[in-house]
Amino acid sequence: MIKKKFLFFTLALALSVIGNSYLLYLFVPWLIAPALLMLLVCNLIPSFCGEGIYKARLRLCSHGNITLRLFVVYTLASLVVNIVFAFILLPLRWIDLLIGLGVCIGVGSVVFWNGIISVYLSSTQLGIKHRVIGALLGLVPVLNLIMLFKIIKITGREVCFEADKIRLNSARREDKVCETKYPILLVHGVFFRDYKLLNYWGRIPSELKKNGATVFYGKQQSALPVKKSASELSWEIRKIIERENCGKVNIIAHSKGGLDSRYAIQNYGIGEYVASLTTVNTPHRGCKFADYLLEKAPKKLVASVSKKYNGIFRALGDDSPDFLGAVSDLTSKRCTEFNKEVTDTKGVYCQSVGSIQKKARSGQFPLNLTYRLVNIFDGENDGLVGEESFPWGERYIINRAKGSRGISHADMIDLNREDIPGFDVREFYVQLVSDLKNRGF
Repeated sequence: MIKKKFLFFTLALALSVIGNSYLLYLFVPWLIAPALLMLLVCNLIPSFCGEGIYKARLRLCSHGNITLRLFVVYTLASLVVNIVFAFILLPLRWIDLLIGLGVCIGVGSVVFWNGIISVYLSSTQLGIKHRVIGALLGLVPVLNLIMLFKIIKITGREVCFEADKIRLNSARREDKVCETKYPILLVHGVFFRDYKLLNYWGRIPSELKKNGATVFYGKQQSALPVKKSASELSWEIRKIIERENCGKVNIIAHSKGGLDSRYAIQNYGIGEYVASLTTVNTPHRGCKFADYLLEKAPKKLVASVSKKYNGIFRALGDDSPDFLGAVSDLTSKRCTEFNKEVTDTKGVYCQSVGSIQKKARSGQFPLNLTYRLVNIFDGENDGLVGEESFPWGERYIINRAKGSRGISHADMIDLNREDIPGFDVREFYVQLVSDLKNRGF
């Protein structure tokens, strides 16, 4: 740590000398060439400071973060130097002062653009929002500095967090803590598919695989009534069992996928092929706000939304999307009937997981809009499902992040790839699957 700080301030000092030595170059012109070479070196060295980081993307992010911090120190040092020069050179040598200031700004620009382009190209945590705001505020005094400090904070936290994960996974690689007896089957919820380019489960599958897990996907269509989704899911499970000769699977199902899985286990004869079922933020008792929306919303509006949705997902590959059928099966009225019909299957270990979104703005669209509505009807919720609806099975885990951030319905599947302070969703799943391994599943 001391060596890194020493290197950082050495680079900052070198940049300050290079950018604020116009008068020296004036009297010793041959220093310009080594100064330019040193400027190049100072802009490259941060690339080699990501100790223990093996991902190219993360190294670039680390490089950009260090370079932006160098820019801040350099700017402060240059401000002091140019104020001193102003007192010495004005009013007789104002041209030299302006040229020196221009050299200073030029050097600073090289360092700044090196850093900002690097983090813009590599950071996952900045997101589109911070990138756009940063670009818009770039020429607004004071606000651009505030945004710069925020970008430095976000990317610095990202580098530290990801580097720690790399070291953790490296240390336990041989332990294969997620190498369960039976493979993991991830079952998605409503309105999504298991696309390869935009994985519904975010960074979770790759994290599980790094720790020894074998992962498959449910692959049911995005929006069908529970019975039809369960039928598709049961066929997929049978194919996996036959193809992999693995005997059983451990199902981890999110949202409506939990209801699909329960129905498939009991009514489509796949209970013998399922070792465990973990439901994540599943509305086992339905969503009261869904009852309200379907009862109060104009029928023409519901029909229009349903038609548009079905058309979009039919174009994206669904054979027979049924928006209204899927939503109707999530009402509290329908789930009450469902729970009378579908009970746990003997021999299948069942557990459930839930989370709480503490305020509206903690969730991404549309959960930032639905949170308050759900709160009226269902109380504490994740933006879509009330907390009372989550528990099912022998074990129940509720996640509440420290502070006011909370954990939304989408956060529980890492849909937005966001690192939430106080809750590491990838490590949560690693420990969840590790527990299944320890239970012999």
